[in-house]
Amino acid sequence: MASILDEYEDALHRSVSVQQSRASVGIPHSGYVNARLEKETPIFNKQRIDFTPPEKINSLVVSSNQLCMSLGKDTLLRIDLGKPDEPNQVELGRKDEAKVYKMFLDHTGSHLLIALNTSECLYLNRSVQKVRALSRWKGHLIESVGWNKFLGSETNTGPILVGTSQGQIYEAEISVSEGSLFSTNPDQYFRQVYTLEEESGPAPVCCLEIERGIEGKFFIIATTRKRLFQFVGKVPEGTEQQGFSSIFAVHADHLPSFREFPANLGFSEIAFYTPKLRSNPRSFAWMMGNGVLYGTLDYSRPDSILSDERVWVYPPDIDITVNKPISIVLTQFHFLLLLSDRVKAVCTLNGQVVFQDLFLEKFGLLTRMIKDPTVQQIWIHTEKVVFRYHVQRESRDVWKMYMNMNKFDLAKEYCKDRPECLDIVLAKEAEHCFQNKRYLDSAKCYALTQSYFEEIALKFIEAKQEEALMEFLIKKLSNLKPSEKTQTTLLTTWLTELYLNWLGILQGDPSQRNLYLDTREKFRTFLSSPKNKDCLFNNRASIYELLASHGDTEHMVYFAVIMQDYERVVAHHCQHDEYDEALNVLSRHRDEKLFYKFSPVLIQHIPKKVVDAWISMGSRLDARNLIPALVNYSQSASTQQINEAIRYMEFCVYQLEETQQAIHNYLLSLYALCRPDSLLSYLEQAGTNPNRIHYDLKYALRLCAEHGHHRACVHVYKVMELYEEAVDLALQVDVDLAKSCADLPEDDEELRKKLWLKIARHVVQEEKDVKKAMACLSSCALLKIEDVLPFFPDFVTIDHFKEAICNSLEDYNKHIEELKREMEEATQSAKRIREDIQEMRNKYGSVEPQEKCAACDFPLLNRPFYLFLCGHMFHYDCLLQAVFPNLPAYKQAKLEDLQKKLAASSQPSKSHHRPKDADTISLGKGQQSREQIKADIDDIVAAECVYCGELMIRSIDKPFIDPQKYEEEMQSWL
Repeated sequence: MASILDEYEDALHRSVSVQQSRASVGIPHSGYVNARLEKETPIFNKQRIDFTPPEKINSLVVSSNQLCMSLGKDTLLRIDLGKPDEPNQVELGRKDEAKVYKMFLDHTGSHLLIALNTSECLYLNRSVQKVRALSRWKGHLIESVGWNKFLGSETNTGPILVGTSQGQIYEAEISVSEGSLFSTNPDQYFRQVYTLEEESGPAPVCCLEIERGIEGKFFIIATTRKRLFQFVGKVPEGTEQQGFSSIFAVHADHLPSFREFPANLGFSEIAFYTPKLRSNPRSFAWMMGNGVLYGTLDYSRPDSILSDERVWVYPPDIDITVNKPISIVLTQFHFLLLLSDRVKAVCTLNGQVVFQDLFLEKFGLLTRMIKDPTVQQIWIHTEKVVFRYHVQRESRDVWKMYMNMNKFDLAKEYCKDRPECLDIVLAKEAEHCFQNKRYLDSAKCYALTQSYFEEIALKFIEAKQEEALMEFLIKKLSNLKPSEKTQTTLLTTWLTELYLNWLGILQGDPSQRNLYLDTREKFRTFLSSPKNKDCLFNNRASIYELLASHGDTEHMVYFAVIMQDYERVVAHHCQHDEYDEALNVLSRHRDEKLFYKFSPVLIQHIPKKVVDAWISMGSRLDARNLIPALVNYSQSASTQQINEAIRYMEFCVYQLEETQQAIHNYLLSLYALCRPDSLLSYLEQAGTNPNRIHYDLKYALRLCAEHGHHRACVHVYKVMELYEEAVDLALQVDVDLAKSCADLPEDDEELRKKLWLKIARHVVQEEKDVKKAMACLSSCALLKIEDVLPFFPDFVTIDHFKEAICNSLEDYNKHIEELKREMEEATQSAKRIREDIQEMRNKYGSVEPQEKCAACDFPLLNRPFYLFLCGHMFHYDCLLQAVFPNLPAYKQAKLEDLQKKLAASSQPSKSHHRPKDADTISLGKGQQSREQIKADIDDIVAAECVYCGELMIRSIDKPFIDPQKYEEEMQSWL
């Protein structure tokens, strides 16, 4: 097998060269074909809004699908993008030269703040048409607003932060009155909480953002032209409505933490990316003089929410002194920069410009770009035109960027639904790991790719990375389909060979003990894997050959157990004299066939444990199949060891109640050999009924005779009802035993007498004991003194049995007297019978002329009739009709036969020439025969009254109407 694998490795080299030649002529391999079937839509898809403003657009804000734009000097247009055909126009009502400076719309699209260049501020709620001035805000040019996303509602802004051009931060609240359209002062309060400064003094507050972290902690981000400030503090639970004064009060005496950059655009703008509605922003991008500061937001940090910061410088074609960026918008993987004539999209992963959209001069200069965070749409406007960008599948090429940055986990995350891209990432990751000598990780990745199997395998072989090659093969094997049986067989066999080689190397190095144990555990896991089970089972012969070639008996046994090849396991233990282990395997898996096969070997060495195992198996084992093992064992074992065989046979007979004759015969042979006492008790316990005895009587008789167990032979003779043989053999043992045998044929007095005569002859002739012979007479009533006398010798005097003779004579006298008494009783009985007969002959009954038959109710004297002692009277034919159906079949036949004979005897003789004497004689004989026939008929028909006798009693359960005639009878009653 090893040579085959070596040949396979050589074939790998040839395969690689073939692949290279295929590649040179453009033959594709079995991987994915990375082709685009249709032109992909761009990530940022621009759409011009079909809208021509009547006046120039000053400002535009969008939030929650609500769009507000300032037109000209005094007009405000509101559009619900869900109902774009129903715009709402509101007049500001200003008569002076004031112009809209900036507009701010909250996250719900309900509250609109309009900052004028005259340092005034107006407020408009979505549900009203009238614009109200905020008197407390007068005198401040508003640069930024930080909306409260946690307490704001459609009628109340909650505490908000307002940044001015002078660097002041104010806290304010605007509320719509319930009683009227507005309260007297919609601005509930307006108080200063902090002033932002740069090195030259107070600086305009360009942006404000309020975010809430965990455990009631708030983060406030404020930016100037060059600095980004962070205010961090906790607002006690339940006091959020009181505002953020406590957070700013902490920094009254010292500056909060900030980031500062030297360059200056004259302003700055910060954008946030929020993945889901009503969730916290995940990342930020701050557009300032030196470029764009990009990072993520980590709300778990104690003093700064900003994390993973980096500065992406502006593309080379952006000169902040000539064409500085105007606005910034942040998406998941890009930030968009708005210039006066174009839009640039920069990837946040690598800082590369991935999209640029140039606007025509006819549209005018681009003014502002904003994003609706709820629907992720980007809006851009000039003074005359409005554009909208849809972001589509922004992450489609992110995997490439992560892959080029060697961030393979993120790359795989963003192409998991694109297998052709995932294959490229895995191949790149595998190559990267291989170059950095992380061979195991490389193998895991290569196994998931569609790269040529031979090329990768050869790569690890040439690098002499056998462990990595094993990992590659394991992963490749796990990815194979069940139908790929040939590949599965190859990989499984190859892996087995590699594991065995590796284990052999490690086993000889004591310093690698832990690695050896770990590798051994992996190998065993591989062998016991459910996925590999079928393949290993189908190719188990090859695996056994590999294990044998490496001399790895330990894993050979382990593999045999997994394959449930317990026969091989037990045979291995037996070959190495590990009999206890072999028996443990048998007991654990309880395979009857294995017990039958290996019991002859095991019982020679551990008889007691083997018998215990047999007993634990109970009725699952057929004891007949174990008898050969016991026979071989008992022939070469001592008496003590034979006792184990007896113990199991007794278990089968007494516990399992086995009835197989072979088992009982073998137990008999063991008893006859070693336990004569148990032999007799077993025979007696088996009983004397041949139909309930499970051993062979003839075999038992021969066995007992061979071993000289006479009492056992006598018992078998008794069971076989060979009483003469039993008595003859018992007389050689014990006279009392012979006597017990002589009384057994209870129904055959002649045989009993014969048996007792044998006993008497033996006592008289063999034992010369006259007294014992006389005792035999008293034990058996069938024997008389005259039966025994012939056995005595002539010289015996009468004195020894004088008493017996006298007793015999007395018995004869008693018997004669009894016979006389019986004769007298018989004579008296005969006399009384004759008198009764005479009396019956003279007995008569009288019948009146008017008497009627009890059956037909016609006059009785018209036809032959019967008169019973009970008084009932029947015509002969009526009585016959009533009795005949109830007679047994044989009597019915006899009655019919008698009637035929009676009819035949009534016919006159056809001969006219008979002598007179002959006729007389014939008549006499015929007359006698006729009278006898009538008498026989009377005995059957008139044995008893049909109404008073047993016939009436027997008919009590019969229905009054015959079931077969029931319907007919029922119809006759209708």
